[in-house]
Amino acid sequence: MADNANGRKLFGTDGIRGRANVELTPELAFRVGYCVVGVLAKGVGGSRILIGRDTRCSGEMLEAALSAGVAAAGGSAELLGIIPTAAVALLTREWGADAGVVISASHNPMEDNGIKIFHGSGFKLPDEMELRLEEAIAAGGDAARERPQGREVGRIKRAEEALQAYLELLLGMVDLELGGCRVALDCANGAAYLAAPRLFSSLGAEVLAHFCEPDGYNINEGCGSTQPQRLQELVVRDGADLGLAFDGDADRLIVVDERGELLDGDVIMAVCAGYLQRSGRLAQDAVVATVMSNRGFHAAMKERGITVYQAAVGDRYVLEEMLKRGLNLGGEQSGHVIFLDRSPTGDGLLTALHFLAAWRDSGMKASELGGTIPRFPQVLVNVRVPPGFTLDGHEELRRRVGEAEERLGERGRVLIRPSGTEPLVRVMVEASSREEAEGLAEELASAIRDGCGADISSGSEG
Repeated sequence: MADNANGRKLFGTDGIRGRANVELTPELAFRVGYCVVGVLAKGVGGSRILIGRDTRCSGEMLEAALSAGVAAAGGSAELLGIIPTAAVALLTREWGADAGVVISASHNPMEDNGIKIFHGSGFKLPDEMELRLEEAIAAGGDAARERPQGREVGRIKRAEEALQAYLELLLGMVDLELGGCRVALDCANGAAYLAAPRLFSSLGAEVLAHFCEPDGYNINEGCGSTQPQRLQELVVRDGADLGLAFDGDADRLIVVDERGELLDGDVIMAVCAGYLQRSGRLAQDAVVATVMSNRGFHAAMKERGITVYQAAVGDRYVLEEMLKRGLNLGGEQSGHVIFLDRSPTGDGLLTALHFLAAWRDSGMKASELGGTIPRFPQVLVNVRVPPGFTLDGHEELRRRVGEAEERLGERGRVLIRPSGTEPLVRVMVEASSREEAEGLAEELASAIRDGCGADISSGSEG
């Protein structure tokens, strides 16, 4: 694993990630489990660590190693099975556990996997605690103390009731009834494959469930919130009222309206912000978005008298800004939305419940509701780069960005940033026309490609 922007070797912006059994090995997972008990639970006997995972075949191997590490340190490992990331965070808080661990690489390919750790509060680890944990892992984990023996060795058990407990918590958070609604789901063959159909069926919806047959290898494969094209076709074909697409660990949501058009995280958050504001539940009439958010989102919020604060891309930065300002709604264009008065982290299923409540309350079709939020043409091009590649000293790119910004003037903007979770540089251009945005984005992507011999994969946003 390469050093990240903070000079660390393990933790990136969203936990530890790497190719399963290559960078992210069972040996590393064991040390993580061992050190989680020592650092987060302070090595106290009887400490509880909740562990959930997505459907990747490597998850079983890493779950076994990580839970063995917890037990070897004297902690109790409670295996929640295949369950959304947000469920682990929420249950860690609600059940009073010392920490929660999720084994997932979210929307990444199945070859990858990751380890994400939640504090007993349900929040992701603060930087200081993450650094202490990394130092302990680097030291071998058990250097500071003798391993427990005899009756002090920890136990591993399965918490069969975890998924239902999570769903019951969700059902108590939003007042919603879906009788007469036809809802199509894309569960990405991932962590939502059991939870989502069960949740929306329990609310009375007719559920058309797709990509709910995980085999360990097909997570995010041609499906999910980052590849919703098939769901767009299925919603129209089957006459659904709308579609809901989740990613591999179900912390993101993208909505498809009845015409097959996408409603991204900007639209979802704007709709939910308006709904919460009307019911007097939007803290300080303000939200947190990221620098990627579309100008149309800002225009819609301004029209409704809602203040928008901006954060860097990444849900941890959105959360930091929300906590600093005492706000309860924030999110990203990718569909990662946080309802902080309900859950300590982004939750695709909870986001869907809020969006559906706003939709039902509006009396509109999904396309009509989405149409209340203007959209400016925005194009995103992902450039795959070699490990360790940085934008520092890339003078040709700097020159081309300056030229593009000069051409756009007040009509648009350019944003170039490295991904915090994959070896990609993301090039976003917003302009008056899609043609202009696409042309400039490809020019800038070519400059990066020329500088490192990278490949390009493109994706439009809006």
